[in-house]
Amino acid sequence: MKIAIASDHAAFDLKTQLAQDLADWGHEVIDLGPDSAERVDYPDYGYRLADCVASGRAQRGVVLCGSGIGISIAVNRHPGARCALVNDPYSAALAREHNDANVIAMGARLIGPDMARTCLQTFLVAEFSGGRHQQRVEKLSNPPFSSHSQEIA
Repeated sequence: MKIAIASDHAAFDLKTQLAQDLADWGHEVIDLGPDSAERVDYPDYGYRLADCVASGRAQRGVVLCGSGIGISIAVNRHPGARCALVNDPYSAALAREHNDANVIAMGARLIGPDMARTCLQTFLVAEFSGGRHQQRVEKLSNPPFSSHSQEIA
């Protein structure tokens, strides 16, 4: 599988470790940066990764920052990206099974490398369940926030 990965400075070390793990597991890795632990702005890397996944250049994405929160928000600004912030294997599995997430986010200051690896492995092998979840996932790419805003029934 072709997997894009990006982080901010706070998660640079974890990004480097996970990129190597992905390569060791036989995946093609697209490292979108940064190239050092020098301070950067996480939205820049989240937007870059979201575009890479939404355009089809990568099948899945991994984003990391200190908490995972900021970079996941940045990724989710793109209508073609569905990013889930996870901290354990169960949430990583549900992200794929129920939400068809194509990007996983984790916080380097909140999760250790072993748990991050386990979450990533779980995310990569889990499959979207479809069924009752399909309609909900479709709504994620077509939110009712526009000049034609719909009432929620």
